[in-house]
Amino acid sequence: MLRWSVHLEGGPRRVNHAAVAVGHKVYSFGGYCSGEDYETLRQIDVHVFNTVSLRWTKLPPVRTGGHERAREVPYMRYGHTAVLLDDTIFLWGGRNDTEGACNVLYAFDVNTHRWYTPKISGAVPGARDGHSACVLGKTMYIFGGYEQLVSLYHSSVLGLPCSITPGSPARWRDFHSATIIGTKMFVFGGRADRFGPFHSNNEIYCNKIKVFDTETNCWLNTPSTQLLPEGRRSHSAFTYNGELFIFGGYNARLDRHFNDLWKFNPEAFTWKKVEPKGKGPCPRRRQCCCMVGDRIILFGGTSPCPEQGMGDEFNLMDHSDLYILDFSPNLKTLCKIAVIQYSLEQSGLPHDIRWELAAMTTNSNISRPIFSSHG
Repeated sequence: MLRWSVHLEGGPRRVNHAAVAVGHKVYSFGGYCSGEDYETLRQIDVHVFNTVSLRWTKLPPVRTGGHERAREVPYMRYGHTAVLLDDTIFLWGGRNDTEGACNVLYAFDVNTHRWYTPKISGAVPGARDGHSACVLGKTMYIFGGYEQLVSLYHSSVLGLPCSITPGSPARWRDFHSATIIGTKMFVFGGRADRFGPFHSNNEIYCNKIKVFDTETNCWLNTPSTQLLPEGRRSHSAFTYNGELFIFGGYNARLDRHFNDLWKFNPEAFTWKKVEPKGKGPCPRRRQCCCMVGDRIILFGGTSPCPEQGMGDEFNLMDHSDLYILDFSPNLKTLCKIAVIQYSLEQSGLPHDIRWELAAMTTNSNISRPIFSSHG
């Protein structure tokens, strides 16, 4: 019984950030908030969400102790990716309004909270943002993205530290999703150009699944499907019990933001729209979703201002909210939701239950001010 179980405000107001779940915590890196200073080069910020206490904290800046050490800490950026391998988070790509795009690979030790730049072999991909990254075994797969220096959408698959020969690639695109299920990478959505890999302001949005086989290093032929979600970019994708889920996103040709949830079965190669119980997020794009146990932690992103309806790409409101989507809520969770929903008396409840109810209803207080956006 899929249900939205928690809604909290006041977290980090972030758009186009990257996040990774590590145990019961979610680490969020960078992103932007409209109205902030992005001309001053500074360290990327790191926010941590504790899924037990439901509280956000911000890690202090790293002490660099010299110019060389400072180069090992990534600067503030958006449109980057982050993946987890063992106890290390690898961050790659993204761009900053001052420095442009970056192609340095950074590593973050989750035990010491220290940054370093690992040594890699092979040709380093060109600097870009809007790409995807996922991990299988000891390899980080990067697909697509947009390289502004040459106004080019990418369609190549790269495995750091080595390059991959992709066979017949999926169409060039950026701000898509790529998700590993088994030994295959499932790519959905994104923004491409109608006339080729170079940007010409003729956007198209694919709504078909493309599958890359990491064992053979080639793209697979896939069957057609009847029911399909609308094509979109800047959505979220995650897996649960061997199935792929997508949420939200934006389609400029339709001038529409989404807050729908779809499930894709890779065995049957079919889509199904899912309607969770409870009140979920408003339509949005560029949010983050992380799986922790049987729950999805969704936070941030940007939406049209309420008076603008669900379109209008250029009058946006950045979010500091967080939602939890529970795939298998137990009886205790359902009872707590009922206590909150119906404002039931709590004085006779055990102390730990009252503490959990307070955590579910107490907003964080580290938000930044609200400004309109142009992204």
